[in-house]
Amino acid sequence: MDDTAGRIGVYLAHPRPGSFNHALHDAVVAELRGRGCDVRAHDLYAEGFPALLTAEETGTVNAADAPADPQLALHRAEVATLDALVLIHPNWWGMPPAVLTGWVQRVLAPGVAYKLGTADGEPAGLLRAGRALVLNTSDTPEERERTEFGDPLQRIWAACVLPYVGVTDVRRTVFRTVTDAPAPTRAAWLDQARAEAAALLR
Repeated sequence: MDDTAGRIGVYLAHPRPGSFNHALHDAVVAELRGRGCDVRAHDLYAEGFPALLTAEETGTVNAADAPADPQLALHRAEVATLDALVLIHPNWWGMPPAVLTGWVQRVLAPGVAYKLGTADGEPAGLLRAGRALVLNTSDTPEERERTEFGDPLQRIWAACVLPYVGVTDVRRTVFRTVTDAPAPTRAAWLDQARAEAAALLR
């Protein structure tokens, strides 16, 4: 991928308009579009993404059936065409917000994002997107996050979810602590987010 092309999905999961997560999203989308990328930007809360997994969607081996929900069908079709992903969300209880967890469970479905021969087998990732950038916000100091909690978001994205679906280059940055960060610090963080988004193209 060069710095003038590529289809990139940018997924924001924060329910409050005007949050710093929204500022990160806007900065990343503008940077990528300014570099000629075909950006598929999604504010999952604003779009009302249907995050509740159904009983019929709990299988892991057989390919998922075509969904009746048009929004879910759009996301599944779109994610298969991406060259890279950007995921933007806060650290809430060491987890992504519920809407993004639901997006993972419903969109990254068998036959769409991975294939399993048996339930206990090794997955074959199906996504063409080889790279992902995860941008997190947190109010937990870095040392405490690492030593006391074991940095659960790093495990979720870089060890569990993204490699499972074939994304082998996982980059992650945490901006902290956000609540008390002054305006110059936030501005510098936005510059950093733009630079890291641009680096996805190289």
